[in-house]
Amino acid sequence: MEYNDKQQLDITLIFLMLMMVLASLFAIDSIEPTLPSNLQGINFMEKQLLWFLIGAFGIGASLLIHFDYLRNLAWITYGIGVIFLLGLEFNFPAPLVMNIKGATSWYYIPGIGNFQPSELMKISIILVLSKVIADHRAKFEDSSVRESFLLLFKIMGASLVPILLVAKQPDMGTTLVYLSIIAALIVVSGIRWRIIIGIVSICIAAAALFLYIFIQFPEFFHTYFIPEYQLNRFYGWLNPYEYQDAQGFQLVRSLLAIGSGEYTGAGYGSMNVYLPESHTDFIFSAIANQFGFLGATVVLSLFFLLLHKITIIALQCHDPYGSYLCTGIIGMITFQVFQNVGMTVGLLPITGIPLPFFSYGGSSLLTYMIAIGIVMNVQLRTRKYVFN
Repeated sequence: MEYNDKQQLDITLIFLMLMMVLASLFAIDSIEPTLPSNLQGINFMEKQLLWFLIGAFGIGASLLIHFDYLRNLAWITYGIGVIFLLGLEFNFPAPLVMNIKGATSWYYIPGIGNFQPSELMKISIILVLSKVIADHRAKFEDSSVRESFLLLFKIMGASLVPILLVAKQPDMGTTLVYLSIIAALIVVSGIRWRIIIGIVSICIAAAALFLYIFIQFPEFFHTYFIPEYQLNRFYGWLNPYEYQDAQGFQLVRSLLAIGSGEYTGAGYGSMNVYLPESHTDFIFSAIANQFGFLGATVVLSLFFLLLHKITIIALQCHDPYGSYLCTGIIGMITFQVFQNVGMTVGLLPITGIPLPFFSYGGSSLLTYMIAIGIVMNVQLRTRKYVFN
């Protein structure tokens, strides 16, 4: 038995990425004729293709060095990300800071467009938390209760600053993505299951208490804690048809679009239901309307195959740091797909989370592409055993 050092990029992973690219461009191009008049004349498909090409360079940059060396860069990228988030918090530099739909989450970069630092911060969080867990596991081999709590406090401490800054913008969707990354890494970190089960139980109880108070005493949230526009999202989610002319408008239109698509859809470039944000947050509803159940199934199948492939790469990697990197990426993509599709069918509240690889948007797309580049890096440099 010997090592095979002549590794090549996984053809299946490359194929799945190409399918994602083609499907995204195809979907956005089909949606463009149905967009409202104020968005006509903007070639979103061409812009999306440009971001895919930029993302391809991001993948290439992710492959330049061994993934284990990313451990040395983790805190550097984290610090840079926090600086950008602090710039948004303190409105500096003011001419470049943008507020869109009530959230101060973007910089305007002349010649490029809007840049959302909280998106790339997802990668930094994955790099840092993977390093924290790998370093802790190397120092403490056992998983006693004391060591488990120590690791948990390290994870929470490393995550707290970006979570607070992004929640302050406010951007609840991205905050939830950060929490999903943390949750995925905690599961594989070696923290004792009794502690994990305890945390999950507390979260479930807190969510149940929140819903009870929200339904029984809604005036409490109007007075404390939650901004009005976020409360409106819950009203629109819990009873969309009662508020279909206001808070529930997007969800009602999404449900109508998906239902009207039936089995094969209305056809390429045709939508029989007006759908706001059809090229961004609600692109899954637009796909279901135009291409029906078949089109929606293809999209979900691509995500399933992609996540399955990343899981295999994580399991095959003999370096814990590489496995943790893949796990964080799995948590990020899985939650975003579940949340985006869930909000379009009324299963979850609308949070404005885009559908990975499909929704139009430069910062988010670049983040996903870099994430796939890191997965390719782990796969490429994972030694395989060869039996003679």
